[in-house]
Amino acid sequence: MTNRQEREARVLELLKVVGLKKEHMRRYPHQFSGASDSDRRRPGACLNPKLIICDEAVSALDVSIRGQVINLLQDLQKEFGLTYLFISHDLSVVEHISDRVAVMYLGKLVELTDSETLYKTPLHPYSQALLSAAPIPDPRRKKKRVILTGDVPSPIAPPPGCRFHTRCLYAKEVCRNQEPPLRR
Repeated sequence: MTNRQEREARVLELLKVVGLKKEHMRRYPHQFSGASDSDRRRPGACLNPKLIICDEAVSALDVSIRGQVINLLQDLQKEFGLTYLFISHDLSVVEHISDRVAVMYLGKLVELTDSETLYKTPLHPYSQALLSAAPIPDPRRKKKRVILTGDVPSPIAPPPGCRFHTRCLYAKEVCRNQEPPLRR
């Protein structure tokens, strides 16, 4: 953009897209509402990116604000063709917002698949345990809980071989020495 008026017009347009007003244009992130953390997260969507990394983007928000932010993210995704790398511990949010899901254990990828497949038939024992611990909104629906035993290894000094072998129901001797490859 060649002049200040063009830049300001674009900023105003993008602020409107993410639900902010003209008076928000000159604020720094720390000057946004302390009552709602979501206001501080919105300006990041104004930079016209192709990829947005959302690291626990809705974790500290109450449920109603969380829903508003997720709906906003989905609307922006459709409107601008955005891609999100959405990092979260909240499996219900991940299921709602993600097309593909990667499950990690101690910094290593253990499963990568489309969201529907992961939530219906998780393959890795850690994925199975995670999903079995997630609450189900329907109290009539029951599921078998996978309880992990064994020691949680240090993330600073993970064990050799498969990082999950100290807690895995299916661990064999080879798991203690060789890291399994990620495969289809």
